Amino acid sequence: MAIKNMLGHTLDLLGEAIVSGHYAPGSAIPPETILCTELGVSRTVVREAVKSLVAKGLLSTGPKVGTRVLLSDQWNWFDPDVVAWQSKMGLTREFLRDLQDLRRVVEPAAVRLAAERATPQDLADIEAAYAGMKHAIEFGGDYVTHDLLFHQGLLKACHNRMVVQMSKAIGALLRTSFEITTTKPNGTAISLPLHRAVLDAVIARAPDKAERAVLKLIDSAREDIEMVLLSKKKLPSVAHPASALRAPKVTRGSASP
Repeated sequence: MAIKNMLGHTLDLLGEAIVSGHYAPGSAIPPETILCTELGVSRTVVREAVKSLVAKGLLSTGPKVGTRVLLSDQWNWFDPDVVAWQSKMGLTREFLRDLQDLRRVVEPAAVRLAAERATPQDLADIEAAYAGMKHAIEFGGDYVTHDLLFHQGLLKACHNRMVVQMSKAIGALLRTSFEITTTKPNGTAISLPLHRAVLDAVIARAPDKAERAVLKLIDSAREDIEMVLLSKKKLPSVAHPASALRAPKVTRGSASP
């Protein structure tokens, strides 16, 4: 296994151990020598993995106290790896609630700005993402990736550098919500016109209408999440590629219009 792959594998193992609670908040992780033996990697790999976990807010290091696990509210929840590890260990109601709250704070304000500032290229990119969603529903394919491109396109179209950087960071968080929508029967077909309403309002340069439309879309996603949580169904994982939609079944004997 190449060193880069060994580092990624080691980082995942340690990250998952922390997120799962195997190493409890406030506790020290095992010394390098023990981790090297347990994980079958060199000290260099262990040290690089620990440095990454410190950067992601999961660990802290200091003289005399060693390397200790931080409380979850100090973790970088905008980091795709942290989200992926939490997803693999099991998404919590609190995590999903925080996600919906974040969307309600960020997206309506960003969409208002997009309705005022979007360039023709911005609109073309968002329109292409919408077309990809529509194609996936009608013929099968990767709906989630196009849904993510749609929302990231809206955030980019507000032309605020901080929001644009945030759109990259919250990609994994948004994908969690979109994956859940695809588990609901006809969830994507119901969601598609809500997306169209947002895009049409942005094209029309109507900030108030765009804000109302995106709030309706976000609240619809919240209902989808609540339904999945109540059903006790297994939640999707963002640690793996998004699931593709299946092409609709064609009824035998039906004629094309």
